[in-house]
Amino acid sequence: MTLISFVVPAYRVQGYLRECLDSILDQPVTGIEVIGVDDCSPDDSGEILAEYAARDPRVHAVRLTENVGLGPARNVGLDRAAGEYVWFVDGDDWLAPGCLPEVVARLRETRPDVLLVDHVRMHWNDTASRSAMAEVFPEPPEGTFRLRERPETLRLLHTAWNRLVRRRFLLDTGLRFAPGWYEDVSFSYPVLMAAERIGVLDRVCVNYRQRRTGAITRTRGERHFEVFDQWHRVFRLMDAEGPAVDDLRPALFERMIWHYLTVLGNGARIAPELRPAFFAQITADHARWLPPGGYPAPPGAEGLKHRLVAAGRWRTFSALRTAYRARDVARRTARSAKRRVAPPARRAATLARDTLLREYYRAELRRPVDPTLAVYAAYWYRGYADNPAAIFEAARRLAPQVRGVWIVRRDRAHTVPEGVAYVVAGTPAYYRALARARWLVNNVNFPDFVRKRPGTVHVQTHHGTPVKVMGLDQQRYPIGAVGMDFAGLLRRVDRWDYSVSANSFSTQMWERAYPAAYTTLEVGYPRNDRLVTATREEILRLRAGFGLGPGEQVVLYAPTHREHLPGYRPPFDPERLLDVLGPAGRLLMRSHYFHDRDHRARRPTDRDRVRDVSDHPCVEDLYLVADVLVTDYSSAMFDYAVLDRPIVVYAPDWEAYRLARGVYFDVTAQPPGAVTTTFADLLEVFRDGEFDSAAARKARQRFRARFCALDDGHAAERVVRRVFLGERAEVERCASSRRVAS
Repeated sequence: MTLISFVVPAYRVQGYLRECLDSILDQPVTGIEVIGVDDCSPDDSGEILAEYAARDPRVHAVRLTENVGLGPARNVGLDRAAGEYVWFVDGDDWLAPGCLPEVVARLRETRPDVLLVDHVRMHWNDTASRSAMAEVFPEPPEGTFRLRERPETLRLLHTAWNRLVRRRFLLDTGLRFAPGWYEDVSFSYPVLMAAERIGVLDRVCVNYRQRRTGAITRTRGERHFEVFDQWHRVFRLMDAEGPAVDDLRPALFERMIWHYLTVLGNGARIAPELRPAFFAQITADHARWLPPGGYPAPPGAEGLKHRLVAAGRWRTFSALRTAYRARDVARRTARSAKRRVAPPARRAATLARDTLLREYYRAELRRPVDPTLAVYAAYWYRGYADNPAAIFEAARRLAPQVRGVWIVRRDRAHTVPEGVAYVVAGTPAYYRALARARWLVNNVNFPDFVRKRPGTVHVQTHHGTPVKVMGLDQQRYPIGAVGMDFAGLLRRVDRWDYSVSANSFSTQMWERAYPAAYTTLEVGYPRNDRLVTATREEILRLRAGFGLGPGEQVVLYAPTHREHLPGYRPPFDPERLLDVLGPAGRLLMRSHYFHDRDHRARRPTDRDRVRDVSDHPCVEDLYLVADVLVTDYSSAMFDYAVLDRPIVVYAPDWEAYRLARGVYFDVTAQPPGAVTTTFADLLEVFRDGEFDSAAARKARQRFRARFCALDDGHAAERVVRRVFLGERAEVERCASSRRVAS
């Protein structure tokens, strides 16, 4: 028998939905089901729900043909629920590990109509803020009660997701969600008023994500006025109930005014020009619903706000708010000043030079933006490479009016192809280009000092489909995030106008790791265009350039970097692998680009058959000449899969890497080919041909369908047409066709 039905509405939560679903399904309990309701979401939320439903019988996916909003979507899930209790969990929140056994035990012990559970607010910097549970219930009752026995219960947050409700109770009372924003108000309070048995579990069960973008609490607009309609429903319901609920009116009235002032005081919700009208409606509701005997107004500054509302004194209220904000700014400024210290004397000369160049940069910012200039960079100015290089080439062909200039380090300037304009990082020309470019294209972030000017366009191409966790997600794995400034990272991300994504999976992870208001271009990876369009003649010519014959089997070994383990190298013996490959075997070895200054001598081996290609400027050349790729957690596997050639995952430290560095998915469970965790196993898959077996090919086919569907040779063109030429059709058609195919 199903005890709990989780109803999970999904709308624009693709970056968080997997974590939400996993947090429910991984709980060590039985007797649960998940009703996932795709509220006609324009992203891949519906596809994620369908994916989970296909592999877990506890999940049921419902796809709505039109967007109905959060409340009606919850009603759809409620109508399909079979559990004794219903728990409405939002798709961007997640349950605390191991909480459900305690929830189940309390439900079975007390059989409440409503069970309230605790939560924490989880902020972008991975810090948590406690709820009011401990203040409202210093000693939480173990039994059940009615609301009038414990009216302080109303001070708990009025959400649907911090309570489990008996389904039969909802059916008997007819309580459902109303349409519109703030739908929790007209559901949560009536549920408490009608319940005969209310229980409280003093256990954090829900992680309430405080999103930087996308949530209604971060969205400005007139729809916030819908909060009044929701509260009107509550008070009309009390009017219909009559004297039976009169004793609850004062406490509910105080909650109403508190909620109105919370919405008004949040600058992210109510635009300045709408605040006087919003305040006037608060005053009107204060007069309309004020209980005859008054209500317990709060003390201090909050009580003063209530009195100003009652008197309709908007100007005084606004002036008071401005004064409080000025005081807070002054306090923050004073604290910041105390932390500032003078720089060491030995840095004075460098700082003086940098100061002069930054002043030059600021002077250039006062000059007009150059409407024809595009600045490109890759890998912290390491040279001409990756997605930016592919976009640069496509722009030269499709948008010749755009003048492209690259930024490179002085020691890498010699690697820039002939005919490509560039400036050297740190020179006046560098600062001038950054200040005046209309377009700035990079596969990492530009430095913190770079200003986002009005009318300029920043394009973040990234440099690989992620296996390891990135961005804000690294906060949960501090070993791999030493020295990272996550607040600074978000400031850099806020400059992005476009984020180029290779596939739906990357889009979902980037939204989680880099939450901001950019537009995603899910178009495939520009750098992979060449892998699709390369001819047989080009490949033979490249192999000849590397001294590789047409009959030789070429293995490319390309492990990733372990930033949490500096200096680590996976166990790998080139000579033993060559022995297995036989006389026709050749081995190319490439280190991660973070090791481009690592010139330690390598152990001598057969130089004719082994070649260190770490310094080769174009990794796509290496992919094209290789017959097999051996890698671990590198994004190279996603690129190489475009070629539909054998891939072997060699992951000797998988468990340690997964726990210490953090990963987005299990490459050993969903691999692009054969999987090995010891060097002996790696030798064996080559010895017995398992690297290209039917099973390996089938795994590669599934992998390619998931990650490579958009790589058709035209990704760079789609970026150029959208970013430089302002065309939308190609990008939208690409995303649409991918969703149909899935």
